[in-house]
Amino acid sequence: MKTFGQFIRKARKSAGLTQKEVAERLRRGDGRKVLPPFLNDLEFDRRRPPEDAVIEQLAEILKVPSDILYFYAQRVAEDVRVDAEDDRIAAAYRAFRKILNGGADIACERSSQSRLVRRSRDNGTGRVAMGEP
Repeated sequence: MKTFGQFIRKARKSAGLTQKEVAERLRRGDGRKVLPPFLNDLEFDRRRPPEDAVIEQLAEILKVPSDILYFYAQRVAEDVRVDAEDDRIAAAYRAFRKILNGGADIACERSSQSRLVRRSRDNGTGRVAMGEP
């Protein structure tokens, strides 16, 4: 998998921008300028991915979806950080994996199926009730 730095470096070059040009347009959450050496360190993975405010600006400058930058930063975008039920979170991750793996969610499906089988035992008789979730 590509790193955050590798992705933004490729996107910057594809946009025909220099590190200096990108850095001049970036501001940290507290308003401070981002200097070209900081961007260079990001691109060569000598720094961790930046704060959300910088990620959002990079997405706009590089004309890439911010969700991709959050993915490579190994973070969740703020609009997805919600208080949700555990089963909904698990379902969202299963759907995410399934899409990324081209429909092959074998490990998760097997784990879910084995839990369903264990739950569907018939009052200790050991017989599996077929067709019930």
